[in-house]
Amino acid sequence: MSGEKKKRTLPDWMRRRMSDGQRFGALCVLAGLLCGLTAVLFHYAIHHLFHWLWHEASTRDPREFAIILLAAPTLAGLAVGIGVQFFAPEAAGSGIPQTKAAYYNDGGKISFRSGVWRFVLGSLYVGLGNSLGREGPTVHISTAISSRIGRWAFRDPARVQAMAPVGMAAGIAAAFNAPLSALTFVFEELLDNFSMKALGGMVVAVVIAAAVSRSLLGEDPVLTAKLAEDYETSAWMLVALPLGLGAGLIGHLFVRSTLGLRGWFKNRKFLPAWVRPASGGLSCGILGLAAYYITQHLGDARNSVFSIGYDSLEAAFENELTVGILGTLLVMKFLAVVLNYASGGSGGLFSPTLFLGGMLGGLIGMGLAEVQHVGEWIPAFPADDRVIGGCVLLGMGAMFAAVVRCPFTSLIIIFEMTGNYSLILPLMAGNMLAWQIAKKLQPVSIYNALLLQDGVTLRRLPAYRGAQDYRKLPVQSIMSHDTFALDPKESLHSALKRISVSHKRYHAYPVVADDGRLAGVVTRHELEENGGDQLVEEMLEGQQLLSVTPDTSIRDAANRMIARDFQQVPVVSANDPRRMLGWLTLNDIARQQNAAES
Repeated sequence: MSGEKKKRTLPDWMRRRMSDGQRFGALCVLAGLLCGLTAVLFHYAIHHLFHWLWHEASTRDPREFAIILLAAPTLAGLAVGIGVQFFAPEAAGSGIPQTKAAYYNDGGKISFRSGVWRFVLGSLYVGLGNSLGREGPTVHISTAISSRIGRWAFRDPARVQAMAPVGMAAGIAAAFNAPLSALTFVFEELLDNFSMKALGGMVVAVVIAAAVSRSLLGEDPVLTAKLAEDYETSAWMLVALPLGLGAGLIGHLFVRSTLGLRGWFKNRKFLPAWVRPASGGLSCGILGLAAYYITQHLGDARNSVFSIGYDSLEAAFENELTVGILGTLLVMKFLAVVLNYASGGSGGLFSPTLFLGGMLGGLIGMGLAEVQHVGEWIPAFPADDRVIGGCVLLGMGAMFAAVVRCPFTSLIIIFEMTGNYSLILPLMAGNMLAWQIAKKLQPVSIYNALLLQDGVTLRRLPAYRGAQDYRKLPVQSIMSHDTFALDPKESLHSALKRISVSHKRYHAYPVVADDGRLAGVVTRHELEENGGDQLVEEMLEGQQLLSVTPDTSIRDAANRMIARDFQQVPVVSANDPRRMLGWLTLNDIARQQNAAES
C-alpha cells in the first residue's frame, strides 16, 4: 500500500456474525460503559485536585493563602491557553458548541485526541479553582469516545454520525446522574426534534453510563437536594413569577456579557491568545478571594466562587446563608464565570447556571420573607427552611431555562435532583416565563451564538431550517465567512485574470485594502465592461455602499437589498462599518427559505 497507513476497523468476522442493528446496540453498551467511567474519572480529577488545592492554601498563613489562590487559577489558565493555542484548539469553552458543529458539519466525527486534551485541560482549569463546570466538557469527552467507537465499527457515515448523540446523552447522564434529563437535553439541544430511531441507542448508553456513575459515586445526583416532604399547592408558589422574570433578565445579561466580552477578547491583538485564559484565571482568583473575605466578614466564609461551588448551593437549600452572603456569591460568581469563559477557559456553563439560579432564588425567597416579617402583608409566604429551599430550586430551574434554553430539560433535571414532584406547577410557570423572556431578548441561544461568533455556519442545524421563523434570525446564521476579495490597487485586467484562475466567478466582489478595511463592492459585469489598466478603486468613486451588521434580521436585510436592487451585501461590524465580517447574497436567503419550507 506504498506506506499508506491502514485504517483500523471492526474485524470482518464480527461484521459477518452481527447485523448492523446488533452491532449498533452492542456498541451503545460499550459507549455507555466507557463514557460512564470517563465521567467519573473526570469528576474525581476535578474534585480531588480542588480539595488538595484548598487544603494546601488553608494550612498556610494569610499572605501565602492569597498568593496560592491567585496563582493556581492563573497558572491553570496559562496551561489551557498554551494547550488550546498549540495543540487542541477545540478544547476551549464548554465543548457543547464543538459537539454540535462536529455533528452537523463533520458527520459526527470528533477526534479522540481532542477528547484527551479536553479531559486534561478541563481537569486542570476547573480543579485549580476556575469558576466553570464539568458537565459540558464531559459531553465533549464522551462524544469523542463514542465517535471513535463509531468510526472503528462502521463504514456507513450515517451510523458514525448516530454515535454522537449516544455519547452526548451518556456524558450528561453520568455527569449529573440524571438519565431522563440526558435524553431530553440531546433532543432539545442537538437533534431539535424527537426521533424514536435515535432514542433506542441513547437509552441503552444512558442506562449503562448512569449505572456506572451510581455504582462509583452513589445513588444520589451530584447535587444533593432531596426534599423530605411534599409541598402542598399554596399561594407562596406565586414566587415563581418574579423568579422567572428575574432569571429571564439576569440570564439574558449573563449571555450578552459572555458573548460581548468574548468578542472583545478575540479582537484584542495586543493580548496573545495563549495568555487570555490566564488573565481570566487571575480575575477569578481576585473575585474568589474577595468573595471569601466578604463572606467571612458576614460570618460564614465561602470558597464557592472557586471551582464548581456546589457546597454553597446545598447550604442555600437548607436556608443556612444570609441575604448578604447570597448576594455576594451571586455577583462574584457571575463576574468570575463570564471572565473565565470569555477569556477562553476550558469548562462548562451548566453548574454555574444552576449556582446563579439558586442564589437568585434564595435572595428572592428571603427577601419576601423579610418583607413579610416587617410589614406582615404577605401572610401566605411562610419564612421557613422548606419554602426558602423551594425558592432555591425554582431559581435553579428558571436560570437554566433562560441561559441554556432547553425548557423541558430544565423541568426534568430539577425533578431528578430533588426526587420530588410537588413543585412541578410553580417550576413550569417560572421556567417557561424565564425561557420566553430570554428568547424574546436574544433569539439565538448561547451555544449557537458562540458558534456564530467563531464563524461556524448554522445552516444545517434543524433550528435554522424552519423550526422557528427564519426571517427573524440574524444574517450571521446564514452569511458566508470566506470571501474572495479584490485589491483596490490592482487593475481590472489583473482582477479578472485572478478571478478566472481561481474559478471564483461570482456576481460581485468586495474590495478590501491591505489594512483589511472595506473599500466598496464591484460587480463582475463592471469589471468586464471596463477591463484594462484602470484600477479597481476607480470603479468605487461616488459609490453609496449598502451593508448590514451580523445582528440584522434576514427579513430586514432582504428588504434593503430588494429596495436597492442589490443581489449581495457585505456584512460589517456594528462598531466599525469598514471592518468586513462576511458576505450575504439573495441566494443565501433563498436557500434558507427553501430549507424552512421543506
